[in-house]
Amino acid sequence: DVADFLLLHQKEVLYMCMVGYTFLHGSKVFKAVPKTAPVSYKLISMILACTGGGILVPIFLNKVPVPLANDAYPIAILLSFVLHHYFPVLAEVMNLSAVVKSLVVVFYELVRAKVVLTFTLAASAVIAPTTFSFPLFGPIMCGTVAGCGGAFLPMNKGLDPIAKGGLQPPMSSAFVGSALVHLFLNTSLSDGVVNAKAKAHLHLALFFIIVGLVSAFNFSIKTVKVKKE
Repeated sequence: DVADFLLLHQKEVLYMCMVGYTFLHGSKVFKAVPKTAPVSYKLISMILACTGGGILVPIFLNKVPVPLANDAYPIAILLSFVLHHYFPVLAEVMNLSAVVKSLVVVFYELVRAKVVLTFTLAASAVIAPTTFSFPLFGPIMCGTVAGCGGAFLPMNKGLDPIAKGGLQPPMSSAFVGSALVHLFLNTSLSDGVVNAKAKAHLHLALFFIIVGLVSAFNFSIKTVKVKKE
């Protein structure tokens, strides 16, 4: 079933998508770091890139960071690291093949959607409401960081990731996605909706996939100028 696949209900599908998620992160890390950098530097950079949001948000919420709570993530990271380190041609194949690249992007975005939804809901359950009947900004911020936190790690990067080009697509999509999901589930918009959480998750995954594919292939809308006579 397509919906079960997009929602990562089966562990086998989840693990497969986690490998795709870490592999895509690894391609970005290996492209950014110098080729002469030590192996340890590449590995730690990849761990931080893959689990940045899963480290920061649990700290905010006084929870156990994802790499420590779920052994599957370190295994997927190590597997992807080995593939990039010993078989760099795989990353080249991904960049040359539109089909392979699309599949990896889909796997990546499915995991990211699950992470954003999980931490948005977790923050909503932990943070006490103040001004409104439900916590408004806290869960949205946690969901946003969960979806793009790795871009700011290690901490010495500061705001460099957004200094030149502004918010990157994973950052803006994480903010929009977490905001829409949070507002949908905590307002009258979800009243009477059967399986509201699952449907919100499904739409979030589809939204992330569309944004990810557009970003990966640099799709853009060309404007046509009409000459006035």
